[in-house]
Amino acid sequence: MKPTKQHQVQHSLFGIGSYLIYFLASALVVTVIVLIVYKPTRLDTVSSLRPRAIIAMVAILAFALIMTLSNGLWRRYTIGRPVKRILDATQRLTDGDFSVRIETKSGITELDELDAIIDNFNIMATELGSVEALQSDFIASVSHELKTPLAVIQNYATILQDPGLSPEDRQNYAMRITSATSRLSVLITNIMKMNKLDNQQITPKTDNFLLNEQLAEVLVNYESLWEAKNLDLDAEMADLHITSDKALLELAWNNLITNAIKFTRNGGHLKVTMTQPTTDLVEVAISDDGVGMTDDVRHHIFDKFYQADTARASQGNGLGLALVKRVVDLLQGSITVTSTPDKGSTFRVTLPVTYSREATSHPNGAKRPLLRAKPHAK
Repeated sequence: MKPTKQHQVQHSLFGIGSYLIYFLASALVVTVIVLIVYKPTRLDTVSSLRPRAIIAMVAILAFALIMTLSNGLWRRYTIGRPVKRILDATQRLTDGDFSVRIETKSGITELDELDAIIDNFNIMATELGSVEALQSDFIASVSHELKTPLAVIQNYATILQDPGLSPEDRQNYAMRITSATSRLSVLITNIMKMNKLDNQQITPKTDNFLLNEQLAEVLVNYESLWEAKNLDLDAEMADLHITSDKALLELAWNNLITNAIKFTRNGGHLKVTMTQPTTDLVEVAISDDGVGMTDDVRHHIFDKFYQADTARASQGNGLGLALVKRVVDLLQGSITVTSTPDKGSTFRVTLPVTYSREATSHPNGAKRPLLRAKPHAK
């Protein structure tokens, strides 16, 4: 947003007033030094002192003038020019020109305070330019994502006004409108969640719960999806209490598991495992043998509205994995992805176990798989 008013320079640091003050101060200092050093003798008379006093005064004024001019030139070159460049650049930046940059006046190995200010300004301008570009991309992406379901709703609502429609067609079009409104609702909800996460308006709670039970519940909630695709599901998780935000983690698991199901071919394999690399960490890996992704796609997979597979764009809005990344970062964890085209992907989420409790004991101390299921063939 551009400022409504720019502050113009009304009092220059290099105006005539500053030179006059320096001149008078220099003359005063030299005069005091002369009076201290020179002491008249008894032989000196008024007539003999007068010419020498005039000469001394002229010399003092000339010396003060030379010092003032020298200091003025030095300040203009070493301070005035960089300050003017900084001022011009800041004015361009306030006008919305985020491409402005300032060259340092010294060598790279001899940076002074002004060079440090210039360097910091360039960093700030770069960051502001990135934010402006991200904001523009975000608005364009949101506009596109909103336009698609709204167009569907408008088209089918217009068709439904035809009195000659059969009951079957009317029901079919109404279902498509419902689907479009549902997608629109999910998009708006995700945008609101993303905004809160980006602005750090969400403070993680400290729920204590069984992580494996939460993962199992999420898998069961999507049973109809992986059964419809006849996926071979393999989930192995031992009982583990963790202290974290249960609702935020559920949001992350929902997006990761639905994403894995969506990109796995019919009859494929889906695997969810939970391990502890250390006593303080837990790692959840969600693997599939689906379409996989290239390195270029993998580098952008957590960007907002990024959709590598346009054929499946209607099934999502490109915010799911971005939300997952924000949630994991907020909970002081990390997420990585390894993938090979046509062979599948594995997402690994590592989280801290804030308070670990002894796992539920079983005969002989064995760890039991909480869920291991293979859907029946359709």
